[in-house]
Amino acid sequence: MLNFIDVILPIPLPNFFTYSITIAEADFLKPGMRVSVPFGKSKIYTALVHEIHSRPPVLYEAKEIHQILDDKPLITEKQFDLWKWLASYYMCTLGDVMRAALPNAFILESETIIYRNTSLTINDSELEDDEFMVYEALHHQSSLTIQDITSIIDKKNALPVIKRLLEKEVILVKEEVYAKYKPKLVRYVRLDKRYAADQKLNELLESLSRAPKQRQVIMTLFSISAKSKSPIKVSELIEESDASSAIIKSLIDKHILEEHFIQTDRIEYDDDSETPNLKLSEDQNNTLNDIVQKFDNQDVVLLHGVTSSGKTEIYIKLIQSVLNKNKQALYLLPEIALTTQLVQRLQDYFGEKVAVYHSKYSSNERVEVWKQVLQNSTKAQVIIGARSAVLLPFQDLGLVIVDEEHEQSYKQFDPAPRYHARDTAIVLANIFKIKTLLGSATPSLESYYNVQQGKYGMVELNTRYNDVLMPDIELVDLKDKHKRKRMKGHFSDRLIAEMTDTLKNGFQIILFQNRRGFSPIVECQTCGHSPQCPNCDVSLTYHQYRDQLRCHYCGFNTIMMKSCEACETSNLDTKGFGTQQVEKEVSDLFPDYKVARMDLDTTRGKYGYEKIIDAFQHGEVDILVGTQMLTKGLDFRNVKLVGVMNADNMLNFPDFRAHERSFQLLLQVSGRAGRTKERGKVLIQTYNPFHKILQQVSTNNYLEMYHEQMDDRHNFKYLPIYRLIKITLKHRDYNKVNTGADWFAKSLRNVFKQGVLGPEFPPISRIRNQYHKNILVKIPKTQSLPKTKEAIIKINNSFSSVKDFRAIRVVLNVDNY
Repeated sequence: MLNFIDVILPIPLPNFFTYSITIAEADFLKPGMRVSVPFGKSKIYTALVHEIHSRPPVLYEAKEIHQILDDKPLITEKQFDLWKWLASYYMCTLGDVMRAALPNAFILESETIIYRNTSLTINDSELEDDEFMVYEALHHQSSLTIQDITSIIDKKNALPVIKRLLEKEVILVKEEVYAKYKPKLVRYVRLDKRYAADQKLNELLESLSRAPKQRQVIMTLFSISAKSKSPIKVSELIEESDASSAIIKSLIDKHILEEHFIQTDRIEYDDDSETPNLKLSEDQNNTLNDIVQKFDNQDVVLLHGVTSSGKTEIYIKLIQSVLNKNKQALYLLPEIALTTQLVQRLQDYFGEKVAVYHSKYSSNERVEVWKQVLQNSTKAQVIIGARSAVLLPFQDLGLVIVDEEHEQSYKQFDPAPRYHARDTAIVLANIFKIKTLLGSATPSLESYYNVQQGKYGMVELNTRYNDVLMPDIELVDLKDKHKRKRMKGHFSDRLIAEMTDTLKNGFQIILFQNRRGFSPIVECQTCGHSPQCPNCDVSLTYHQYRDQLRCHYCGFNTIMMKSCEACETSNLDTKGFGTQQVEKEVSDLFPDYKVARMDLDTTRGKYGYEKIIDAFQHGEVDILVGTQMLTKGLDFRNVKLVGVMNADNMLNFPDFRAHERSFQLLLQVSGRAGRTKERGKVLIQTYNPFHKILQQVSTNNYLEMYHEQMDDRHNFKYLPIYRLIKITLKHRDYNKVNTGADWFAKSLRNVFKQGVLGPEFPPISRIRNQYHKNILVKIPKTQSLPKTKEAIIKINNSFSSVKDFRAIRVVLNVDNY
């Protein structure tokens, strides 16, 4: 009887692929193991075993697998269930989910290896210069990769050269699979066994009397091993003995010391401090009891607690109760910036049981966390992470917490699967038959709506920890200030006065401007020309610290011009302002105080967030300027004043969620002020202080905002009343996108009759030289969501089979908010 496996390939193809295996392989393999398989003419991919069976494929002859890569499954059965839900709900393939879920190092790729053809005698004169360079290099090295050849011939594209060499039969080409994960090995040393006896040891020390530095190393080795029984690191020995690595090497070469390597984790927790005793206030205790009671009847509970009410302490108590049952807990956060502060707090309570997982970690570090979670290791009982942590292979999950559940960062926009981590976490909890706690000071409309509908339970916490007063929020009318000439740059006299007072009293300030760079528009005062990005339909943002213009969509940058490109006058001016300009103005206004900036430009490195947050926390920085990174749950004890530089650009954004988002953002940034006994102050600068959202923020009136926004959603048929699926078509050819979008929209209207909006160009219709056109499908509660998706997939398949439309990329985005 023949044996076969169905595998998932990490490419966006909807079907499983079948490969043949031997009886021995069939006995050894299990679903969730990785195998490398040939695919297409010459490619080799890492595939995941989905099923082992004896059914041969009907349409093609099954190839044999290349090799088995694991001895145990990497994916659990419950994880497969989650993957299948993600693929069907978010209208993507299992290959897309596999590529998103697995750390890169697990997805081995084949690499083209080039060898010299030794069976032929080559005449050097027949070869061109660059061909000869490759041929010569192959005499010194047995094989080369394409990257090696690129650097040898110093050309970006080495393929034409390789093609010519293949035609002349000078080289042979082979695909080889290489593993990306490298375990971290730490170098240790110990004294050679020959010197275990005292007599031999004395002889050794006498023989080293003329080599004092080597003798010093041996003496240091004894003193370290006397203090500690653990193996001795080479780095530790060098530091203690003040010797060089050359001395250690010579001792190893003489066989006096022997070296050995031990595999260690890249991420280690080292802290000997005692676990702090966590005492909840009366309000927190009542809230905790309410949550536990609500969990009896509801699988999902929303904790609506004002900023600085101490939600984290409640989470810690709930996690502790889960750990007492020997189960794992997942704690999701919207931003990496948050994890740096929270990890420290959680490690204080749970020690090395805390594992962290997010995209700033290297591929190898992520592999180690993955393995610890899969093995249910004691080092991964509390998993804290951003969006991608929901895809880890949990063994025995006991609780899921989604903090700041309203955050837009939980939604993945590119590439597929375009999942929402909050919704995925609820499904994951459902698979494990456990509870989910959603926490926020400003819940999303859809979560609050689910509470009203009875789908979720809700618990409220309306007082700040230690009964600290909510900050005093004041709206500053910029129109009036400009008229009375009471502005200094972008600062009103009111804001400057409050800042001066706060700094004098030794407190810190946060300034919020939701736009990075120095200025979003550079404009010629003579002809009105503004430099545009050549690849996107946006003006270039001026970044002063590098004196360059940058596109925030495609990354294009150019040096700041000294004269106008159109009329060549040097009368250039900047319009609007970003965090860099605010930072410069603050430094000019308050030269004696330290100013720092926190935005995407200053936090690119792995520890970028930590450095800025730590400096601010320890009082090294007096004024912190930043974008929305600042708004998310950060806890600074000494901040008394928060200034919002301009609230209007958020309110006037072309999106149906603009008002809800503005309310959430402004209230969250206000929550950073006055988190101790001193009452905080928030100044919001705006040209329209009578705007309803700003009035609701100033009175912290969530309910009024909710009811007002829900009326609009009812009237205009948006979520949570209607479900949304956004279809985006992309291509470099403007006419092709137009024709394709019209065809697609017409087909949708034939099926759905109503609820199809568009096709319409978005506000920024060209990004990275591709034109975008959107179609929005609105699905009422009475319409079946699975059947709607089925119809859209059918139309998409028909669209792809039209020869003229094949090159157009179609992106299906379910719940595109």
